[in-house]
Amino acid sequence: MSQQLQRDDPTEEETLIEVEGLKKYYGGDGVFAPPPVQAVDGVDFEIKRGETFGLVGESGSGKSTLGRTLIRLEQATEGTVSFDGTDITELSGQDLKQWRRNAQMVFQDPESSLNDRMTVGEIIREPLDAHDWKTDRDRRQRVRELLEKVGLQEEHYFRYPHQFSGGQRQRVGIARALALNPEFVVLDEPVSALDVSVQAKIITLLEDLQEELDLTYLFIAHDLSVVRHICDRVAVMYLGKIMELGETEELFNAPSNPYTKSLLSAIPRPDPTATIDRITLPGTPPSPRDPPQGCQFSTRCPAKIRPDPYQDLDDDVWEAIERFREIVRERTRVELSITDRVKRRTGSFSKHDDIEEAVADLFDGVDRPASVEEPIERALERVKAGHPSEARDLLREEFGGVCDSERPEHYTVSDTGRKSYCHRHSDEYADVDARLGRETRGE
Repeated sequence: MSQQLQRDDPTEEETLIEVEGLKKYYGGDGVFAPPPVQAVDGVDFEIKRGETFGLVGESGSGKSTLGRTLIRLEQATEGTVSFDGTDITELSGQDLKQWRRNAQMVFQDPESSLNDRMTVGEIIREPLDAHDWKTDRDRRQRVRELLEKVGLQEEHYFRYPHQFSGGQRQRVGIARALALNPEFVVLDEPVSALDVSVQAKIITLLEDLQEELDLTYLFIAHDLSVVRHICDRVAVMYLGKIMELGETEELFNAPSNPYTKSLLSAIPRPDPTATIDRITLPGTPPSPRDPPQGCQFSTRCPAKIRPDPYQDLDDDVWEAIERFREIVRERTRVELSITDRVKRRTGSFSKHDDIEEAVADLFDGVDRPASVEEPIERALERVKAGHPSEARDLLREEFGGVCDSERPEHYTVSDTGRKSYCHRHSDEYADVDARLGRETRGE
């Protein structure tokens, strides 16, 4: 049974983990280094003792990096992670080793996460040896207890991982994570590599262990149906930022953020005759080396706020403009050779001449008003001349709105304290549903 059904009000429980302004960047050091990868870009949330906190989002959104940073497998670039009142980002040496007894991780791939040269007993015992836990005899007995606890047999102690099925290997990974009696466990897509029938058994095992051992979980997953079943609260992540956070059933039944709405609209329905307002997002997420200046979702958002002069512009024209801006953004990431740079200086640059064909395709059959035609042509010429960054700035100045220039706040959107990261929730703009009404389609 889901843990959320066993607790009346998780919001009143004691906070175990509190995260404030957490960032994790990779690279960017040195004068000539490329911009850093902003894997996690300033997140705030808390996890209650004994709850299962879900984390969902597209691949590359920063979910796994966030989970690894919470337990210090990665060092935070900025921000704090308080575990039961202690900021673990400041721990080092023996203090860090001692704390790591309290936080463990179960990895996504049960095959690659286990050392094939070690027996199952040695794998589970490894954390006990690393922390000098009691005597050798106690460690062996502890491993046997853990094998039984996760549904394996005592004779499995001397077998190797390759002799087990995927579900059994994941049980070994769970036993290893529980060896030191942790309070907090990060479950990084623990069932995504398993068959559906095996997934159900592992989920049931995790729920039983949570109830028996009073564990707190961070559950990272792609499968929204699994998240809905097991999690008390859910955070939806996109490009390093939490877009919406709230109680599971409320978030699934009445999402507020445009990204959450689009994500949930893609869930298959068991009834083939049901009408689905599916929101299809254009393009792909931007590079975390070059995220949007404003809202992280602004390059793909169907509810994006337009600048005043273009509020009533035809939707097809606006969509073409947004896709052109995305193409220009991608051109800014193209590295130019020395020869290309020389050609750019002499006016013979031709690397981006195909941009004209792209614009023709984008605006094919679309009637562009003069107010749109002129800035599009100017941007087109700057790209052809080898200066896509200038074209990008020109388009942002002309067609950019608040979503392009300013980071939104996390607005409270329900009586239960659910938060959503979107400018549409301010009193100044129409709500998300009003805008999405023109963007959704029945299928």
